[in-house]
Amino acid sequence: MNSEIIGLTDWLRTPPGRYLLNWERRHFDEAVSDIFGYHALQLGLPELDALQANRMPHKWLALTGTEGKSDFANLPLMPANGTNPEDKSSPRPALLTDSAALPFPESSLDLVVLPHTLELGHDPHSALREVERVLVPEGRVVISGLNPVSLWGLRQRRGHFYQHFGYDKLFLPGTGDFIGYWRLRDWLRLLNFEVESARFGCYRPALKNQKWLDRFEWMDSAGERWWPIFGAVYFLVAVKRVRGMRLLEPAWKAHKAPVAAPVVVASRKPVNRAPPPA
Repeated sequence: MNSEIIGLTDWLRTPPGRYLLNWERRHFDEAVSDIFGYHALQLGLPELDALQANRMPHKWLALTGTEGKSDFANLPLMPANGTNPEDKSSPRPALLTDSAALPFPESSLDLVVLPHTLELGHDPHSALREVERVLVPEGRVVISGLNPVSLWGLRQRRGHFYQHFGYDKLFLPGTGDFIGYWRLRDWLRLLNFEVESARFGCYRPALKNQKWLDRFEWMDSAGERWWPIFGAVYFLVAVKRVRGMRLLEPAWKAHKAPVAAPVVVASRKPVNRAPPPA
């Protein structure tokens, strides 16, 4: 019996997929709402409108070649409740590009969001270097990814093992490779990114039934307290730092130079002092 490999699009419509999307939607909204600038880009995952809470005037959604070649690229973004994928009020994809060759000039974007883009791409190193190129100094990148050190990651590794014998199927989509959180932090550090904030989420077991997922709702609060790094998904915000860059203050904040105090100068000529009065 052949093992079944479910695609990302279909998996996101399952109970654990909706559970993951709802968690990520809340945290993307919270993270991008206070990031200001003019140009923002979301790369991949059109089911999630990660920029809906951002107020920048120019926002784009870019799809990779794999997504754009399928009917998947013609689907609208999922609405906030994640229940009606036929909602036509959401924006449509605007760009079809390669994640390692973005059609933007150097230092032109203020914000780039990568919802599972790195782990689903064919070359995550090149994609991250390209993000560093197009971001302005002090620009931000927001990344979400599946955590291999979690109950979901354990279930996925077990599925890969039993898949050779035809007895099991994968819990998560079979495309892409997991990128560990600490491994990603090392990549960002090499590209002069500084992690500003990070957190983990989705601590419920790898279950496909909505009823059983609801029964383990208590694990979300318990996981954040007792085993915070073992969530099924991680979420981080990083800032692009440029060495040697100094922000100039406005003219009205310029400080006046202090007035120099008089300096006593020594002289080689003797000083004639008048004799004291008798």
